[in-house]
Amino acid sequence: MSAEVPVPAIVPLPLGDLPDPLRREIDGRLAAGTLSTSLPVQIWGRRPEAATAWVQLLGALQEQQALLEPRLRELVRLRIASFTQCRTCQAARKSDAVTEEDIACLAPDDDRFSAREQAALAYADDFVNDWFAIDDDTYAALGRHFTTDEVVELQMFCAMMLAGGRLALVQRAWAEDSDPAGERVSRE
Repeated sequence: MSAEVPVPAIVPLPLGDLPDPLRREIDGRLAAGTLSTSLPVQIWGRRPEAATAWVQLLGALQEQQALLEPRLRELVRLRIASFTQCRTCQAARKSDAVTEEDIACLAPDDDRFSAREQAALAYADDFVNDWFAIDDDTYAALGRHFTTDEVVELQMFCAMMLAGGRLALVQRAWAEDSDPAGERVSRE
């Protein structure tokens, strides 16, 4: 007996019904690998200006203009996904520099990770699970490995990954194997 495939809690809009600026952002972010699926954005498309801004911010934090290196972002993204349980986030791979062995050992104190990566993973853990623990010592630890601008980017990246993963989870906005692109249409 197979498990029932959950359907999104809010009906996604067909891609063709989204405003052109949002469609262009989705297409660009899918091509760049920033988005793994269009499905959540098709739901968010009911608020197209906000959805467009969200997708643009994802691009700014993950593409060429990003300050943090792809491997570090991928480790942080996957660590946060382990907490949010976002299926798409957990399944997607956005950097060849992160191995499946790395993913299996995504603990901030694992010696396989550089001191910079360990600091970022520890920060991500606290950001998600114990934000009141983020104190002056946390900032001092981050300051040993990151510039101030990089710390701000790390914070924004953690916030986007946490919020996006939780939002996708509560909206049940993930693509199943039979629909890898996430391009579902409205059932209305």
